[in-house]
Parts: sequence; structure tokens; C-alpha cells
Amino acid sequence: MDIAAVLATNFAIILACVLLLWVICLGLKDVTPMDTFWAIGLFLMSLFTYAQTEGAEPRRMALVFISGIWGLRLGGFLFARWLSHGPDPRYVRMMEKAQAKGMSYPMATLTKVFLTQAPMLWIVSLPVQLGQFATAPAELGPLAFIGIALAAIGILFESIGDFQLARFRRDPANKGKVLDTGLWRYTRHPNYFGDACAWWGLYLIAAETMPGLFAIPGPILLTWTLMKWSGAPTLERKLTRTRPDYEAYIRRTSGFFPRPPKAG
Repeated sequence: MDIAAVLATNFAIILACVLLLWVICLGLKDVTPMDTFWAIGLFLMSLFTYAQTEGAEPRRMALVFISGIWGLRLGGFLFARWLSHGPDPRYVRMMEKAQAKGMSYPMATLTKVFLTQAPMLWIVSLPVQLGQFATAPAELGPLAFIGIALAAIGILFESIGDFQLARFRRDPANKGKVLDTGLWRYTRHPNYFGDACAWWGLYLIAAETMPGLFAIPGPILLTWTLMKWSGAPTLERKLTRTRPDYEAYIRRTSGFFPRPPKAG
């Protein structure tokens, strides 16, 4: 199959999966499982592409393996969080606002969550799609190894950040407090920074091929959503309202890229 046919097939499959999940979530009256599917769906994009292409095997395996580690770890973490914490308040507020404007719950969930995230998932996953087509170079080169290292750093950074936050929240004495130790001392969003590193790393692996070079919208879109749209801005608006010390934390701590905190 040519590139256009594979990309179109992948989009059709992911759209069908998202619509099926929408039906399931209507029964649950909760759209939070979409977050779990987002992580796992990016990995599925690499698997669907692998099944349809015959590019250089080392690169294909690197893209599938790394996206699998990233997606299954994050997806499992988000699924466990959903089971223990219930519906994500962000989605609850989003649906309440949409219904207050006259939208039905099914239409609000479909248009504002599922049909919005499906194409974004497909675009973000472009590195693990386009990076699998070319047969040359047959072996991984220096750029790919830099990408593997960057992705590994990102997955480790994100995993440690999630572990530190989960441990902090388990202690009742920390209720209402701000985590500012560990990785959270150097960036307010180590999990988002790790996500970005992982997907820029996957892009570098793909970019050693001509089709993979054109996958750059994927990591750009992911980084933008984390830094400017649904990631950090949404979370920080809530934390500023609910955590008395959060504004001081913002003043001394980097919003994304890790660096030593400011004095004072």
C-alpha cells in the first residue's frame, strides 16, 4: 500500500475505535476513558502501520517498541487513576458548560471530546506512521540514536514525575499543598515535558527517512497542546484557584523546561 492509502486506513480505524469508545462512554456517563485511549491509541497507530508496510525493520521496531512502552505505561497509569479517582473534573465542567448552552450530552461528548481528539491523535502519531515506510537507510543512524536517547529520557522523566505526584497525593497531610520537590522542583509539569521529549525523540528516529521528515506536525501539535492549550493552561487555572501556594510556585518554578528554581 502507498503512503496515502495507509494513512487513510489508519485514520478510518482510529475513528472507528473512537466512535466505539464514545458509545461505551455514553453508557458510563463519563468520557474520562478517552485519556487512556489517547495514550494507547498512539501506540496502536504504530502497530496498524507496521502491519501494512515493509520499511527498514530496525527503524520500524524502534518506533513500535518505544511508542509501546510510552503508550502502555501512560495508558495504564491513566486507567488506574480513573478507577481510583473517578471522572476527570475537567471533562465534567466541559460537559456542564456545553449542556448549559443547550447541547445534548451525547452531542457534547461527541463533538467536544471524541471527534476533536481523533484527528489530533492521528496527527500526533505521524512519526510512528511515516517513519515506517522507507527501506533506506536500512540501519539506524546517529540521528535515530539521539532520538532513542531523547525518548528514553522523556519516558523516564515522565514516569518519575507521575510516581512522585501519586506518592505525594497519597499522604493526607499533603491535601491542599503544592508538590515542589523532586522533579517538580525544576518544572511544574515534568510529565508534560517527558511526553514532549518522547515524541520529539520518535520524530528524530523517523526523520532519518524522507517520509519521516514530513512527520514534524506530530510533535509540534503535541507540544503546543501540552504547553498552550489543554495541558498546562487548563490545569494551572484550576490549581491557582484551589492551591493557596500555587502562585508563588509559578513565580519560582519553570513552566515546562527543567531549570533550577528562582530564589525567593
